[in-house]
Amino acid sequence: MRVRQYLRVLRLFWQVAIAAELEYRINFVISVISSLGGLVGSLFGLFLFYRTGYTFDGWSWEQALVVLGIFTILQGVSATFLVPNLNKIVGHVQEGTLDFVLLKPISSQFWLSTHTVSPWGLPDLIFGAIIVFYAGGHLGLAPTAYLAMLPPLVLGVISLYSLWFILGATSIWFVKIYNVTEVLRSLLEAGRFPVEGYPAAYRVFFTFIIPVAFLTTVPAQTMIGRSDSGWLLGSALLAAVLFQVSRWFWQFALRFYTSASS
Repeated sequence: MRVRQYLRVLRLFWQVAIAAELEYRINFVISVISSLGGLVGSLFGLFLFYRTGYTFDGWSWEQALVVLGIFTILQGVSATFLVPNLNKIVGHVQEGTLDFVLLKPISSQFWLSTHTVSPWGLPDLIFGAIIVFYAGGHLGLAPTAYLAMLPPLVLGVISLYSLWFILGATSIWFVKIYNVTEVLRSLLEAGRFPVEGYPAAYRVFFTFIIPVAFLTTVPAQTMIGRSDSGWLLGSALLAAVLFQVSRWFWQFALRFYTSASS
């Protein structure tokens, strides 16, 4: 029953948020142009590597496109679900409206993570899916390959959300954390290329410090049949640990939150 209640609340959240966002429909056109421009830039950067015959350690052009497509999908997920919500945590702390969230008979982390949804991330989701299907078609992949990609992709989204929320929770102490989130965003840009394309030290960093490899490369490897159970297990373990850490860290941060009414 509790799950059904949360799903009903989620549906109400998103209905209101989408209705509010659609009042500014010109934003969708701007979002499409922006997403298309970013995608063209990414494709051009990837093309510069392959036009000279260089390959990312055994990754063909089409296989590298799968990584880029998954990266674009994650960008769309971030723009649609993560950024609109988690960036507002700072505003709630600054304005004291976090008090009202904490008083609601619902998980404050759930409320802060799902209250808003933005349709302006849909172009990235669509363009990313097109690239994945285009590359998969040229690789001759079966429909089951796309289904196999979904579990590690979902686990990557959970890991990405957890990282964002942990950073958002630090606003309890630092209030303005926009520079920190931009640093994380810049580091995650590395996920547009296969992690094997980076020097050994960078591969270690993007696998064990900032887990970019688990966000894009592992789902792509699973889709094209190059991944093993160890990487999938690592993705599941990483997602579970980061999500639990985000829950613990939020409860820890709230101990230091000073209510606006106190």
